Amino acid sequence: MREPILLPLDQAELTVDLNGSLMRRTVHPSGLRVLTELMPSARSATIGFWVGVGSRDEQAERDDAPGSLGSTHFLEHLLFKGTPARNAYEIATTFDKMGAEHNALTAKEYTCYYAKVRDADLPEAVAALADMVANSVLDPEEFETERGVILEELAMAADDLADVASEQLFEEVLRDHPLGRPIGGLPETIRGARRDDVDRHYRDRYDPSTLVVTAAGAVDHDALVAQVVAALNASPEERWHTDRAATPVRRAQASGDVALATAQATSSPRICVTERPSEQINMLIGAPGFRSTDPRRFAFGIMNSVLGGGMSSRLFQEIREKRGLAYTAYSFGASYSDAGVFGMYAGMAPEKASEVLELSQLELQKLADAGITAEEHERALGQVAGSSALALEDSETRMGRLARAEIGSGELYDLDTSLALIHAVTGEEVREVAATLAARPLTVVAVGDVSRSGLRTTE
Repeated sequence: MREPILLPLDQAELTVDLNGSLMRRTVHPSGLRVLTELMPSARSATIGFWVGVGSRDEQAERDDAPGSLGSTHFLEHLLFKGTPARNAYEIATTFDKMGAEHNALTAKEYTCYYAKVRDADLPEAVAALADMVANSVLDPEEFETERGVILEELAMAADDLADVASEQLFEEVLRDHPLGRPIGGLPETIRGARRDDVDRHYRDRYDPSTLVVTAAGAVDHDALVAQVVAALNASPEERWHTDRAATPVRRAQASGDVALATAQATSSPRICVTERPSEQINMLIGAPGFRSTDPRRFAFGIMNSVLGGGMSSRLFQEIREKRGLAYTAYSFGASYSDAGVFGMYAGMAPEKASEVLELSQLELQKLADAGITAEEHERALGQVAGSSALALEDSETRMGRLARAEIGSGELYDLDTSLALIHAVTGEEVREVAATLAARPLTVVAVGDVSRSGLRTTE
């Protein structure tokens, strides 16, 4: 079996053949890392400027230090609002005139600014993205404008009961862990955000040692490295100049599951209820899951496929197809460097919530007790392999794969290695994963007209 590709921070250059596409990596003395994947026959490329800073890295305000809650997402907005060389309109027109797909995302452990462009437009996209990331002026007037925009974004999410339930599940399962905080911040933290605090967060966290640039598609690696370095050296901000040596920053990996995952399950799940006027209840049943580098993650992928990964899954068949209790039912996992969340979701009429909860718990327990059948195992292998292969047809997926490997574990799994590890999973390993999750304390989050369901908040 082929081993994962190691990405050591002290190796300046690396070249690997990824089954016909060429992956190259450069670690610059400044700490900047550039990774590319050349896709034969591609006429476009997706490029991302990734900063290894997410919402979990923000600090609450203390007596001896200002806080930064919500700053990471605030920065994502503000970096589109102008630099000394480009105002907000000019940034927008730079990408629009290329016909580019461009955007940004804030996650719990990283932030990304990206664009998908024709190969001929890649140098201009690099220049614009580098300018945004390195030279944002965080204009005070734009700051106040974006405060209003972000508050509207949060209000929109608050009207989506599935979003509300998801945020509450992470908060309840992860409790005081920073990963339990909402990525976008809270209305009160956004209203209270100060421009100087966000600027301090920007200057403290954004520099070449935290920056990873990845590109996939029609890309010349050496040319891209030269373009990125030149763009950073042109910054009026000295901290971005690449003539200063620095150690690249990679998120530390935990040696085991975060402590909150070790609590023992009780006979009944803890229930958290939020009353909202609605026709349906959005219900999530969750527990601490697995961190991103846990060796059991491949077995979890198979288990999740069987439990709630598609229309043939147990949850979908039992809850929708056989009983008609919900339109959709599925399971999922979210993994981070030192923690994870496992969950099962369904949306149903309030009167059906108790039955759906009982069935969801029962299906998880049945997997824990008896495991999966040979037919389910074969179907899950096909589903995971097929979806993985199809996803990698897109340059954006490949660009993101490079970045997450570099920022996180420092190990890159190509498709063949991943599939080999998935096919090596045994039925007993799948059962053990289900048993591990079933033994962990379950939390139920229900949002909607819960008063009609019989569910009640428990301590």
